[in-house]
Amino acid sequence: MHSQVIKLPEHQAIYHQIRDRILFGDLVPGQPVTIEGLRELIGCGMTPVREAIRRLTAEGALEAGGNRRVRVPEINCEMLDQLGFARISIEPHLAELGARRMTDDCLKALIGFDKAVDAAIETGDIGAYLENNYRFHFTLYDQAEAPVLAKIAASLWLQMGPSLRIVCGRFGTANLPDKHSEALRSLAAGQAKACALAIEDDIRQGLGQVRMTLLD
Repeated sequence: MHSQVIKLPEHQAIYHQIRDRILFGDLVPGQPVTIEGLRELIGCGMTPVREAIRRLTAEGALEAGGNRRVRVPEINCEMLDQLGFARISIEPHLAELGARRMTDDCLKALIGFDKAVDAAIETGDIGAYLENNYRFHFTLYDQAEAPVLAKIAASLWLQMGPSLRIVCGRFGTANLPDKHSEALRSLAAGQAKACALAIEDDIRQGLGQVRMTLLD
């Protein structure tokens, strides 16, 4: 369990645990899972797992399968186009808003996540790359203080996360999208629009790699 969810109520903590397994690709697209299987994996009761599954299904991170199973959805090129349109419409705007509200503490946190991303790329640690990449983006987005847009962005990442894990497996960490340095330089210079453009480039690069895996 990640440190930021340890003090949450049980149902929230379990939701975050299952969400993170989807978000960081531990559950792969098309993989069926059962309530009992998740309960055993996490080591908890049935009720909070059911609640988490209902919530994640509503968010598009899971879909109903047969025999009381759920699975991580598989995306196709048409779905990728829609997800890409939504991400490019929302996330650069969040980045610009976050840049305009940037603080020294937030910038310091972003630099730390970027260093962790670089270290993960160098060592080939896919899990660390995915997690710290997510932390970088959403630390910036949360700084925007635009909860409606941030919630939409989080849902889009849940639908993309498992596919990004497949990209990592195919391309290796050395070729993963990382425009964070450009974003950080823009933040340090107080250039909010340039930061938004760097985040847009980062998203487009990732989308292109996902598309290549879908067409392979």
